[in-house]
Amino acid sequence: MIDIKLIRETPELVKENIKKKFQNGRLELVDKVIDLDAKWRKEKKKTDDLRAERNKISEEINKLMKAGKKADAKGLIVQAKEIPAKIEKIEAKAGKLAEDVKEIMMKIPQIIHESVPLGKNDTENVELEVIGDPKVPTYEIFNHAELAEKLGGLDLDSSRKTSGQGFYYLRGDIARLHAAILTYARDFMIEKGFEYVVPPYMIRADVVTGVMSFAEMDAMMYKIGGEDLYMIGTSEHSMIALFKDKTLKQGDLPQTLTSYSPCFRKERGAHGIEERGLYRVHQFEKQEMIVVCEPEESYKWYDKMLNWTAEFFRKLDVPVRKLECCSGDLADLKAKSADIEAWSPRQKKYFEVGSCTNMEDAQARRMGIRINGGQGNYFAHTLNNTVVASPRALIAVMENNQLKDGSIKIPKVLQGYMGGLKKIEMKK
Repeated sequence: MIDIKLIRETPELVKENIKKKFQNGRLELVDKVIDLDAKWRKEKKKTDDLRAERNKISEEINKLMKAGKKADAKGLIVQAKEIPAKIEKIEAKAGKLAEDVKEIMMKIPQIIHESVPLGKNDTENVELEVIGDPKVPTYEIFNHAELAEKLGGLDLDSSRKTSGQGFYYLRGDIARLHAAILTYARDFMIEKGFEYVVPPYMIRADVVTGVMSFAEMDAMMYKIGGEDLYMIGTSEHSMIALFKDKTLKQGDLPQTLTSYSPCFRKERGAHGIEERGLYRVHQFEKQEMIVVCEPEESYKWYDKMLNWTAEFFRKLDVPVRKLECCSGDLADLKAKSADIEAWSPRQKKYFEVGSCTNMEDAQARRMGIRINGGQGNYFAHTLNNTVVASPRALIAVMENNQLKDGSIKIPKVLQGYMGGLKKIEMKK
């Protein structure tokens, strides 16, 4: 959510930002906010004037009472008693206007960073850097689901019976490899100086609307029936909520945290045949990194975080590329974002395995996350980035480390997490 002062003082700037995101249908929201905000301020002035009048009358009554002029004070006492009811009525109207303003403000997108490339959708995202050599072996690379089944590590038939499409059983060494990737990700971030956290896996509605847009919420979140709780789609949600309504001291910043969690998503829509198996699933596991920091430090952290995810995948012998999201591909709260994509030798293209985002003060403004700067309080900047999400990462490791005979070479950094095992081979 942006600062309403921007709309009051520079509405054309806000409208231009909406145009850059190719969301012209939202332009009218700016005018609606201006109109409702003017009405709210008018009602607020009425209550302020009535309070000032009440104070003035009270002073006059006190003077008359001290002077023994009780009869003269009676009329003023009647006036004073009528004022609270008037204030209450006007405050109710002002409160409704304030709610209307907030509801519309939540739909106006964050001001994007000046460096964000303009584009209508993800087809116009910009490649920043390729890291590693994206090779295609001379031998056939099996579909990850087919190979995992041959290795005795995946059972989709049973999961369809228990849970339906989009779920899976991982077994044996494939399950160990999956766990090894996540455990290594935890240790990787701890070595970078991040504090390890296991957060709640369910959050309340006010937290959901504090960390994401309504459109994202509807498309992603699973609601717990009969309760004010949602299953998290990523641990970023509950991690940012750790600081809800808190005022942080400058000396306690930056807050650098890494969190593990299962994640649950609806993943609506049809997907291509290459996504058969573990590409699009309703549950997965993730190691996340989040930073809460001073506004002037946020883009330094953004660059570090993006580079760390690329470094992590290179440790797994997976070539990657950085892909900057264009203006039309940014969700409402994002000021700047980039994806990390892993190379798929089977598909001969890259696929998304992580996303790094600077929200600037959008989440902090919604969640009440402030910094005590000595001369006054101001909103923090929040950032989030995927260290690794699996089974997407499992697919990348399997494809890029698959040998001619269908066995999988275990990256060196993971071997210690798998009891020294160096290769996953076909079961006899």
